[in-house]
Amino acid sequence: MIAMAALAIASCSEKKFHVEGSISNAKDSLLFLENVGIEEITVVDSVRLDEDGTFSFSGDAQEAPEFYRLRIAGQIINVSIDSTETVTIKAQYPQMATEYEVSGSDNCLKIKELALKQIELRKRAIAINDNEDLTVQATNDSIMGLIQQYKEDIKKNYIYAEPGKAYAYFALFQTLGDMLLFNPRADREDIKAFAAVATSWDSFYPNSARGANLHNIAIEGMNNIRINDAARAQTIDASKVSSAGLIDIAFRDNNGKQRKLSDLKGKVVLLDFHVFATEDSPARILQLRELYNKYHAQGLEVYQVSLDPDEHFWKQQTAALPWINVRDAEGLQSQTLAIYNVQAIPDYFLIDRGNNIVGRAQNIKDLEQTVKSLL
Repeated sequence: MIAMAALAIASCSEKKFHVEGSISNAKDSLLFLENVGIEEITVVDSVRLDEDGTFSFSGDAQEAPEFYRLRIAGQIINVSIDSTETVTIKAQYPQMATEYEVSGSDNCLKIKELALKQIELRKRAIAINDNEDLTVQATNDSIMGLIQQYKEDIKKNYIYAEPGKAYAYFALFQTLGDMLLFNPRADREDIKAFAAVATSWDSFYPNSARGANLHNIAIEGMNNIRINDAARAQTIDASKVSSAGLIDIAFRDNNGKQRKLSDLKGKVVLLDFHVFATEDSPARILQLRELYNKYHAQGLEVYQVSLDPDEHFWKQQTAALPWINVRDAEGLQSQTLAIYNVQAIPDYFLIDRGNNIVGRAQNIKDLEQTVKSLL
């Protein structure tokens, strides 16, 4: 028993990660291993390098990937550590940030690719900025175009390719100067990238602090978008509103046909905003089916807008439903929700035969009676 206990203690003590290697031309330089945390960067360990430049750092293994960096003065090499990995770095100073070799971690290889791409982006942006033949507007447009092209490459090949990987997380927080390349608080597409990585980290690393942080960032971004859209909705272009006061919308139905809400003029319409991937969806669909079967022949139509992110799932759920089923691909970040001031899902509106909105869920006490009165 004593021997077994000793083995158990030894086993626990071996749950370490290691970052080791050598940095040439750096004799007497102070090399730091720093933890790049969510809120701050902290020093884990340091060593004064000898002639051969060898070093070896270790730390306790983590349940989810963690991020560190090797630093001499302003030269930095970023690494990620997953559990008990041993990552080996070989570099030369003072070009260690760009001229180094890494082994032992596929994530670290990808992070190196990202770091080099980021450095190249910075060089190209500086070159554009220093071009005296360009106007201020042309300079700004060129740099923004360069950034957008860069982001599309990173999203396609690093973030969406494998969102559960440490390098996908790392990619989200790349910068150009002091500016985050991916703006998770104002850009819809960037929010989607954060949400994709957050969802994957939930699966691979449940309850991790970094996964929770990504969720919080994505949710804050979604709220900001909704607030901004609601503000814009107060000054909607008059051309988008029909003469009867209806704000028109148009989406493709589950058969691929474009369906405009205003085309239903002459019918009483129940405009329903719905998410099929919720627990109360079956009960709500049953209620709508009963109402539809009872009054459709008299002129009732249902125009149901799905906000489900999975198009295939939505098509499966709506295949047997008799009314008009369309899908808004923007989901819960939809501008349509902001225009109609939808604060919670599900929600519905009643539209009379003249294309006028006459009520919504929160102020209709008896839906069937209201439908009958409009018919």
